[in-house]
Amino acid sequence: MRTTLITVALIAVYFTAPLNRAFTLVTGVVLSAALLALGVLVAWQARSIAHSHSPRLRTIEALGTTVALFLLVFASSYRLMSHDTPPGFSEPLTHIDALFFTITIFTSVGFSDIVPISQTARALTAVQMLGDLAFLGIVAKVFLEAMRQGVERRANEPPDDAGDR
Repeated sequence: MRTTLITVALIAVYFTAPLNRAFTLVTGVVLSAALLALGVLVAWQARSIAHSHSPRLRTIEALGTTVALFLLVFASSYRLMSHDTPPGFSEPLTHIDALFFTITIFTSVGFSDIVPISQTARALTAVQMLGDLAFLGIVAKVFLEAMRQGVERRANEPPDDAGDR
């Protein structure tokens, strides 16, 4: 339930954010800061998983919120880039178009109906592709290792006698 609420809140922020400006150096710095913050979030979530009373459930929650945030950071950047002069993409991107493009890159589907045409848009798309690989490899491994530690820790804890009374 918590993951659903967080994801809905993130999506609401994305769709209400005024992303109708050009992609500038400042927005590039904000994107970089958001990706660094995502790294901090992953570390915090891994610790939370390892110390959770329900490490398996906490892992699913962590993956859900992390994937949503990762995708929305890139979708926001693509939406901003579509307002550049010259435009960064083959067509102007709405919030939905930008999210659609982000998801097609993440899933490697690549329908090719939206294409990055500027050097900056192509570079950011390449960063997302590499980020996708890192995300799938590193983040999944970190979360699964934290879950393993949490399950092992729970198995080694003395039983709770409160339920035996």
